[in-house]
Amino acid sequence: MDWIQDHRAVMWWLASVSILLFLASLIAAPVVAVKIPYDYFTKPRKDREILAVRNPVLKTGLKIVKNIVGYVFIAAGLLMLVLPGQGVLTILIGAILADFPGKDRMLMWLVRRGPVLKSINWLRKRGRAKPLEL
Repeated sequence: MDWIQDHRAVMWWLASVSILLFLASLIAAPVVAVKIPYDYFTKPRKDREILAVRNPVLKTGLKIVKNIVGYVFIAAGLLMLVLPGQGVLTILIGAILADFPGKDRMLMWLVRRGPVLKSINWLRKRGRAKPLEL
């Protein structure tokens, strides 16, 4: 308790970041969940085209931004596992956006969890999108 009393500014920053992450996940998670193609998990990786841009410079720039956003979502989701927010769903969305080794295997493991798939398909239904196919 002494540490908390001595570091009030840090506690206020943590509380503020927690609230901002919670609000951002409430807005961004449903939007991204609806934008995932319904057949994303049934297509081979080489056939998944998220960035349909032909200009190589623009495509590389967008890929960098997509990865940065993905890793921010993953970090925020990890924080939301202990702070208020939709942690697992936010991690899943970040993992879909980011590129890393073992991504497909991890995503399939995560999406096949009943509550995760149920949550995503509930969001997709509200956004008038087809349920995800596994």
